[in-house]
Amino acid sequence: MEVELLSNDIDIKKYLKNLNVDSGGATIMSAKAEHHLIMIRDLHVGAANILKQDALSVGADLAVPHGTVTAQTPHVDAILIATSRELEKLSRKELAQPFGLKEVAKKLQEILKIKTPSRVEVMGIINANDDSFFSGSRFNDKDAIEAIKKMINDGADIIDVGGVSSAPSAKVVSKEEELRRVKPILDLIQAQKLYKEAQFSIDSYEPLVIEYAIKCGFRIVNDITGLSSDEVCKLCASNDMRAIIMHMQGTPQTMQEKPEYKNILSDVYTFFEQRVEKAKSFGVKDIVLDVGIGFGKTQEHNLTLIKHLKHFSTLAQPLLVGASRKSIIDKISPSHVSQRVSGTLTLHLEAAKNGASMLRVHDVYEHVQALKIKKALDEI
Repeated sequence: MEVELLSNDIDIKKYLKNLNVDSGGATIMSAKAEHHLIMIRDLHVGAANILKQDALSVGADLAVPHGTVTAQTPHVDAILIATSRELEKLSRKELAQPFGLKEVAKKLQEILKIKTPSRVEVMGIINANDDSFFSGSRFNDKDAIEAIKKMINDGADIIDVGGVSSAPSAKVVSKEEELRRVKPILDLIQAQKLYKEAQFSIDSYEPLVIEYAIKCGFRIVNDITGLSSDEVCKLCASNDMRAIIMHMQGTPQTMQEKPEYKNILSDVYTFFEQRVEKAKSFGVKDIVLDVGIGFGKTQEHNLTLIKHLKHFSTLAQPLLVGASRKSIIDKISPSHVSQRVSGTLTLHLEAAKNGASMLRVHDVYEHVQALKIKKALDEI
């Protein structure tokens, strides 16, 4: 006899199939193998006591503060610990319970519907400005086209072209100047029909620039203001564009001046809910959500967003993460921007593990390779 300790990250359905477990049993056991840790904040103390007992009755558990059973405080925070199977049973129980537990039940059911992305798209970065934080991403028109072709050959799914830096304290640029910067690149993309070889994204929130990019074959709008402009919403809807809604606190000029949140996960989630609702009201159908690493966040905020990225999966929209070569790496491991490829890959692979379906990167080849290795490991 041999006993082997297996990773919790295996494809359990594949292993059960290899054991020749019947399909019904495999479904039940797969649900038992997946574990969830769910933070519930500001829960009515009466609800906490009910949820605790109901959780125990299905084999799960609820961690609550000392004094909850005697209702020492009117509301408490709690952590629910459960398998998918237990979560399914518990959610049905709570639909009939008071103190707001019906809403908890609905949220649990949303969590159960989360699906891991089947693949991760790689978005390469092309900057047409001379003040982006990484000089290796800055190109003029002819050099940009060569860089784009190399990115496509290296496996990029999307090329993101922008003409204005959004780094902290970046200079404000007029829409006319922005268009002047990107126009030569956009014209060459159209002339050489590169949009047939990869998807192209315009990194802009200016209707003037976006409209010109659409004419040049661009199908994605990457808006760091999160579709704050009604005109951009209209352009995305009328041209059937994919819209990337990014979260940013403040503006590039002010965003790193002591960013504060009541709760980073909940605050960003609420922002996305509001902006997705707005986008859909204009008729935008294809939406991607970007948590905005480095855009009005502290180091802890950035790491929390990546670590708990799956929290945003209940919004049922693809998730993008862009931490490429950013100062988040330097703060952990002091390094020049040119030395941050390893740190970038670590952050991005963690994001992919936690539900990201798109990564915005400076180093396409390295990311394509890393994701292939990750996929091979995931299939074991």
